[in-house]
Formats: sequence, C-alpha cells, structure tokens
Amino acid sequence: MKVAIAADHEGYNLKRILIAFVTGLGHEVQDLGTNSTAPVDYPDYAEAASRAVLEGRVERGIVICGSGVGATVAANKLPGIRACMCHDTYSAHQSVEHDDMNVLTLGALVIGEQLAYEVVRAFLGATFSGAERHVRRLEKVRLLEEKYGGKKFVAGGQP
Repeated sequence: MKVAIAADHEGYNLKRILIAFVTGLGHEVQDLGTNSTAPVDYPDYAEAASRAVLEGRVERGIVICGSGVGATVAANKLPGIRACMCHDTYSAHQSVEHDDMNVLTLGALVIGEQLAYEVVRAFLGATFSGAERHVRRLEKVRLLEEKYGGKKFVAGGQP
C-alpha cells in the first residue's frame, strides 16, 4: 500500500520513526514533511497528506501534530477525507472497517512510540467492510459535505 506521512514540528520525530516502521511493514511511504523541528503550521501538512489521498497518489495518509486534534480538524476540511485521531487499536481498525477512514491522525505528545506502532499497524491492516449500513451512513456524510461545504465560519463558531 502507498501511504503518505506528514507532520508538523511537534510530530517530526514520531514521523521519522513511523516512516521506518511503515516501510518495514512492506508499504511504500511518501514523506510529505516537515523535515525539522522548526515551527510550522499543522494545516499545511494535514492538507498535503489529505491531497495525496484525494488525488490517488496514495491509498492512506497519516498526519502527526502535537495533540492530533488540529491535524484532524484540518484534514477533515477537505471533502472526501475521513480523518480520525486514534490512540487505541480498536478505533484505528474499526474506523476503517465501518467509516472508511482514509487519514489517521496522531498526537506525538500524547501517544508513545510502541502504541503508535500498534495503532498504525491496525489502521493499515484494516479494510472497509462495504456493508450496506456502512455505505448508507457514508452517503449521509457525503451529503453533509455537499450541504455545508460552501459555508463560511470564523474562529469561535460565529458565522
């Protein structure tokens, strides 16, 4: 499987470790930055990995920031991306199997290295079930993207 991995400065060290791990599992990795611990903005890296998924250059993406929250929010702004922050193996495989998650986000300051390995392994090893109820629910998610995709909101939730 082709996998894009990107991180901001807080996720840089975990990204380097995970690239070696994912490659060792037999997957092809596209490293989409950052390439140091110099401060950068997580939305840029969430977008880079998510675009790689949407454009078909990779099948899955992994994005790492400090908490995992910012990367999740940013990645989910791209229609067609289903990103989830997972710090446990059940969520990592279940969100692929039921929700067709295509981008995993991790919090480098939250998850340890060994658990990150197991979460990534569960994410990459899972496949979407294709069950009718899951397909139906994903269609509803797509309709929400369509319905609200053009709406503009500002920080703090005010329209």
